[in-house]
Amino acid sequence: MTARITHWINGAEWAGSEERSGDVYDPATGQVSAKVDFASRTTLDAAVAAAKAAFPAWRDTSLTKRTQIMFAFREILNARKGEVAALITAEHGKVLSDALGEVTRGQEVVEFACGLGQLMKGGFSEQVSTGIDVYSIRQPLGVVGIISPFNFPAMVPMWFFPVAIAAGNTVIIKPSEKDPSASMLMAQMWKQAGLPDGVFNVVHGDKEAVDGLLEHPDVKSISFVGSTPIAKYIYETGTRHGKRVQALAGAKNHMLVLPDADLDLAADQAVNAGFGSAGERCMAISVVLAMDTVADALVAKIAERMPALRTGDGRRGCDMGPLVTGVHRDKVAAYVEAGVKAGATLVVDGRNPVVDGEPGGFWLGPTLFDNVRTDMTIYTDEIFGPVLSVVRIHSFEEGVDLINRHEYGNGTAIFTNDGGAARRFQNEVQVGMIGINVPIPVPVAYYSFGGWKASLFGDTHAHGVEGFHFFTRGKVVTSRWLDPSHGGINLGFPTQS
Repeated sequence: MTARITHWINGAEWAGSEERSGDVYDPATGQVSAKVDFASRTTLDAAVAAAKAAFPAWRDTSLTKRTQIMFAFREILNARKGEVAALITAEHGKVLSDALGEVTRGQEVVEFACGLGQLMKGGFSEQVSTGIDVYSIRQPLGVVGIISPFNFPAMVPMWFFPVAIAAGNTVIIKPSEKDPSASMLMAQMWKQAGLPDGVFNVVHGDKEAVDGLLEHPDVKSISFVGSTPIAKYIYETGTRHGKRVQALAGAKNHMLVLPDADLDLAADQAVNAGFGSAGERCMAISVVLAMDTVADALVAKIAERMPALRTGDGRRGCDMGPLVTGVHRDKVAAYVEAGVKAGATLVVDGRNPVVDGEPGGFWLGPTLFDNVRTDMTIYTDEIFGPVLSVVRIHSFEEGVDLINRHEYGNGTAIFTNDGGAARRFQNEVQVGMIGINVPIPVPVAYYSFGGWKASLFGDTHAHGVEGFHFFTRGKVVTSRWLDPSHGGINLGFPTQS
C-alpha cells in the first residue's frame, strides 16, 4: 500500500482528507513511493488559524524559554540528522553524504538562532532631552509563510524557520511536493523539543496552497527560494497583498580561472561544484571562464576526472545521484541536445550513463561542454542539472564583464594566486556572494545568504542579522517618568523565567 503524507497542523498530523494529491517518487528507481495530500483553501485556513491562535502566547514567551526550546531542537536534530538525510536521499535522490551535509548546514542556522537573546536586543539613549530617554525594540510579525524548493528540502527551510521561531513568530511551511517528508520529521522534532502546538505547521500542496499563503490576510510575510519566474510572481503577488517578501531566485554561477591559478585545484573544484547534487543547486558552478592560455589544459584536467565519478543510487556510496523527476531529467537532456546543435564541443556526454542503480531511475551523467558561446541557451539559462560549460576568454576584464552582464548575480568564484586580482574581482563583480579559490561560497549562518539582480526579489537576504530583521519590526519608544517607584524588598537572587 502506498504511504500517505499529510499536513502537520497545530502539533499533529492532519486528520482530515483532501480531494487532490500528488505522487512522490524515489528518483533512483523511478517508482512512486508515496502520495502527498494537496491542501485545499479550507485546510490552509485551518493551518493559518492554528498559527494565529498560537502567536500571542509564543510572542510573549520569554527569550530564556525560547532559547531553551531552540537548544532542545538542536540536540534532537543533531541526534536524528541521519534520519533526515535518509529521507532526503529517498525523495530527492542526492547521495547520503551530500544529504547529511545539507542537514549540517541547516543546523548551523539553528545554532545561530540559539543566540536570539543577543540578536533581539535593541538600543538605548539616555537623556536625549531633559528627563527623556529613547530606546528601540524589535517585535515579531505574527504568522509567517515559508515556501521551499525541492533541491534542499531540509537546509533551505532551516534558513528561515529557526530565525522566525526564535524571533517569536509562528510558521507555516509549504515544502516542495516532490520531497515533503523532511519537513514532517522536523515538525515531530519541534514537538519533542517542547515547541507549543501551532507554532510550526506544515501544509503540502501546489500552486493553490502557494496562492493561499500569498493572499491570506493573516500571513504577514513570505520567504521563498526557487526559479526566477516563480520568485518574481511570489514577490509581486505577496507585496500586492501587503506582505513582507524575500524571494531568492535563479542563478548562473561563473568560475573565473586565471593563468596563475593552481589548475589541479581549479579542476577538482569545477567538478565538485558542477556535479555535486547532480547540479541541482542554486550555488552550483555551471560556467567556467577559462583564460585562453590555460583553457586547453584546464578542460583536459576536468575531463580526465569525470570518468571516475560514480553515478547511481545515493544509498550505495555513489558520487552523484539521479535528478529529482523524469520530467526534469528530460528537460536537462534537452539542453544538452540544444548545446550540441548550437555548435558547442561536447567533451563528455552524460545522456547515456553507466549507473549503479535501477534502470528506471532518473539518470543523467556529468556532462562537459567546451567552446560555449554566450548566445547559447546552455550559457544563458539556468539548467539546474549536471552540465558544465567552458567559455574561453582573453582577459580578466572580459571575464568580469561577462559575469556582470549576465542577468543573474547569485554566486561567483575566482581561482588565482594573485591577491591583487582577487581583491579587484571582489570589488568589481556585481554578484551577491563571492568565492576566492572557493567554488561554492555559501555564507556561514551568521552572515546572510542572497544574490543580486534577477537572483533576488526584495531587499532582505536569508539568515544572519538580516534574517532577524526580516522576521521582526522595529519600534522606537520615547519615555519620561516623573516619579520613581519603589519595588519592595526581596533578598532572593534574581533569576530569569
